Amino acid sequence: MFNKILIANRGEIACRVIKTARRLGIATVAVYSEADANARHVRLADEAVLIGPAPVRESYLLGERILEAAKQTGAQAIHPGYGFLSENEDFAEACEAAGIAFIGPPASAIRAMGSKSAAKALMEKAGVPLTPGYHGDNQEPAFLAGQAERIGYPVLIKASAGGGGKGMRRVDRAADFEAALASCKREAINAFGNDHVLVEKYVLKPRHIEIQVFGDKHGHCVYLFERDCSVQRRHQKVLEEAPAPGMTPERRAAMGKAAVDAAKAVGYVGAGTVEFIANQDGSFYFMEMNTRLQVEHPVTEMITGLDLVEWQLRVASGEPLPLRQEQLSIDGHALEARIYAEDPDRGFLPSTGRLVHLAPPPESDHVRVDTGVEQGDEITPHYDPMIAKLIVWGADRRQALSRMRQALSAYRVVGVQNNVEFLSRLVAVPSFAHADLDTGLIEREQALLFPAAGDVPADVWLLAALAELLREQRLAQKAAASAPDAGSPWRLLDGWRLNGSAVRQLSLRLGEAVQDVAVSVVPGGYEFNLAGQRVFARGTLGADSELMAQLGERRLRAAVVAAGERRQVFFEGRSWPLAMVDRLHVGGEGEEAEGGLRAPMPGKVIALIAQPGAAVEKGAPLLVLEAMKMEHTISAPRKGVVKAFRFAPGDQVADGSELLEFEKAE
Repeated sequence: MFNKILIANRGEIACRVIKTARRLGIATVAVYSEADANARHVRLADEAVLIGPAPVRESYLLGERILEAAKQTGAQAIHPGYGFLSENEDFAEACEAAGIAFIGPPASAIRAMGSKSAAKALMEKAGVPLTPGYHGDNQEPAFLAGQAERIGYPVLIKASAGGGGKGMRRVDRAADFEAALASCKREAINAFGNDHVLVEKYVLKPRHIEIQVFGDKHGHCVYLFERDCSVQRRHQKVLEEAPAPGMTPERRAAMGKAAVDAAKAVGYVGAGTVEFIANQDGSFYFMEMNTRLQVEHPVTEMITGLDLVEWQLRVASGEPLPLRQEQLSIDGHALEARIYAEDPDRGFLPSTGRLVHLAPPPESDHVRVDTGVEQGDEITPHYDPMIAKLIVWGADRRQALSRMRQALSAYRVVGVQNNVEFLSRLVAVPSFAHADLDTGLIEREQALLFPAAGDVPADVWLLAALAELLREQRLAQKAAASAPDAGSPWRLLDGWRLNGSAVRQLSLRLGEAVQDVAVSVVPGGYEFNLAGQRVFARGTLGADSELMAQLGERRLRAAVVAAGERRQVFFEGRSWPLAMVDRLHVGGEGEEAEGGLRAPMPGKVIALIAQPGAAVEKGAPLLVLEAMKMEHTISAPRKGVVKAFRFAPGDQVADGSELLEFEKAE
């Protein structure tokens, strides 16, 4: 076994590898960019080495700098995590040439599976079922369009070197093929340095099922069962579970055998995942092989009781697989939800900023949180906006679902937009609860997943007001305790006045809606007047912002987090971003709705679609912005005229930058 390893990655996966290494007594070396100087993985590692500026091409993708750091620190092996250099055969070869173990498959296996088109040709020879499509080298747009016609719409265009949903588009008709192809190629060249694509038949109502495989250097290979990763948005996984609902022992054995055959065909060593597209009738087709550890590997760990990172370390050091196929078994059911800094209501646009408040549910034998950030850390525009992975286990799927709902309702994130509430709705929709799964679930459940914003419940306004008063009281008591006249009655916030108790007014806002709450101090608490309704209130506010409240005769539990003027209220599995209103402040009238369109996030302009002077309809695409390696189309908010663009393709823009001049049509 190794004494010291270097982790050529960042964030959640780097922290995950450090956890296992520490348990095994292995020293760890972290690498970091300038943007990650204070990152959690740097804080956790035994040593850390700076490898470059924030852009990944100048830091985490520079194999020579990472190898130099390994030599400098005496690391015997490099764990690449996932993403970055984890599937780079040149880096694997460079590690071997330098006498440093690569904790992953041999370069030959990465090379064989690195091109989706080449991998499919190899799988065809190995007898693994394939989706109908074109996987060749001819990349002429007209030729590819012809292949799409031959295959029959709908088709899926996929970057051959891709992953994570990047460089992937579904096309339903010939008229849309050219634009989708151009967009795929742009995204692929920016994300992977290779714009080669393949075209496949799009399977209607498909399920995405993957098999975890593991091989060693002694010729042994096993499969550690399957994961269902069908629930996706923009071709990126959102929820994963193991085992796959409805999987029969016969189908599991067939898919497991196909996955092992695929791994053996390339002499696979280490952890890998063979991904399949499955029809509702049980038939399945090889999609690709990921020659690394997957983001969703914890659900496999939860149902097998194994540590896959430990297996990686043991296999890379030359040990045989710890268990044989017949020794592996499934225990219970596990679910994983990916907690992202993103805004589901704005097309899942990534969000950046400081994590002002971050309180995950407490971990236990059946609740696990894998994260690369802590409260106070920054979510930057440079990297994937994942906050954490929330994993739960249950004796069966029903119990696991119940525990996931409970854990999500306890998750508190303030400072960035996030998908926690969206995930809570997602695990509750009947189709997911009843395992009616396919990759289009989110799209077909739009009405339930994106409900219209309703009125704020009265309890939410009252809880925010109560928390504000308790917070004021706590601050006053703290100030009084350190003052020379600590016992002075003038320091009490008890509402006493010479001619009777005072009535004060708290004003709270959500968007354009402002709600006033009149407050009187009464024996034992407060009396609130909300829209003519009088309610007695009292409670306690913990240092962690947890609120135990009594409203009338009811006892309620909530959390109210203060950040600047924001008062984020968490109650009954939902959250409301209220704000305190200062009635004495006189502000401006705000920016006019027309005149310009602003960037929803930092990024780079990569294409101008509309022409200056062009009249456009509402929803017409105007330009394409790239952020976090994904393309985002900026569309016309209403019918109007594009007067002029403020930026050219290739220009970097800051969050909120005015992108173009737009004039509303009369």
